[in-house]
Amino acid sequence: MDSLEDYEYPQDYNYSYESFTPREEAISQHKSMCVKQVLCVSLLVGSVVVFLLGFCGNALVIWISGFKMKKTVNTTWYMSLAISDFVFCAFFPFSITNMAMEDWIFGRFMCKFASSVMFLNMFSSIFLLVVISIDRCVSVMFPVWAQNHRTVKKASVVVIISWLLAIGMSVPSVIFREVKTHLGRTVCYNNYTLYRHGHKVVAVSRFLTGFVVPFVVIIVCYSIIILKLRTNRMMKSSKPFKVMSALVAAFFICWLPYHVSVLLELDHQKYDHSILNAGLKIGTLMAAANSFLNPVLYVFMGNDFKQKFRSSMLSKMENAMAEEGRTTSRYLSRSSSMDGRASTHI
Repeated sequence: MDSLEDYEYPQDYNYSYESFTPREEAISQHKSMCVKQVLCVSLLVGSVVVFLLGFCGNALVIWISGFKMKKTVNTTWYMSLAISDFVFCAFFPFSITNMAMEDWIFGRFMCKFASSVMFLNMFSSIFLLVVISIDRCVSVMFPVWAQNHRTVKKASVVVIISWLLAIGMSVPSVIFREVKTHLGRTVCYNNYTLYRHGHKVVAVSRFLTGFVVPFVVIIVCYSIIILKLRTNRMMKSSKPFKVMSALVAAFFICWLPYHVSVLLELDHQKYDHSILNAGLKIGTLMAAANSFLNPVLYVFMGNDFKQKFRSSMLSKMENAMAEEGRTTSRYLSRSSSMDGRASTHI
């Protein structure tokens, strides 16, 4: 994600490094001033917490869904989400170090690669959430077909396609990210000076493909699911939908401030620099926080509150993911025995 690297310095906005040459005196000294700034220290502490919780939590999800549970379509979805978040957390220390030192010390390759990984996480997460929503909708609307064709192999293929699309959407970071050293300080930034409309195209395309369109698809899918199940009076357990709804809500709540800040940055002349800079930093940290919320939601929504204190964390997370598989199976089995009536009551 470019924000933690882009917005640490007054001259490091998305569009170009050269745009802020009048502020060169701000970076005339290499000494980091982060420890003297309340906002910067708060962001550092928050970032370290996100890294520790996200790295450990997603490692647990990967271990449970990959080695402790039977491989199903549902565990395939959740393991893919966990892998996406785990990779993000693994590269997050680069951003944390850059923020603390106010200096990029990792070279040009890591400037491009680390930023690409951040956006790979964003797009792979939202694409997988869209896939899961469509999968739920198809299972409810066409239960017999889903029971016969919904396989782990096909789910794995869909996951691979989603990751390939996410990789494609991360390419702009490889193209535009650059490193420049000036007055003793090295920065990793987005250089759009050679592309007149590059900044706007990238920002708007990320907003549409990584936020607006997925949001519309997910809302449509869940609306269909709710109407279908209420019509058939077959909503025996709402827990799977609560888990999935919480995952989707967490993603959009975490990423909305980031996208809003980036869009406002397109017309940066209209806004106060300090306010815009603070908004970008806070929005970036909120977006990063999404990487550890998923495993937390597995834990706190896996069982009833009292049962959380009677079982281990592994059991809670496993129950959260397994519950969806059991509920979906019960629904598909019951639907199959109704002689097709369930698929006609819309």
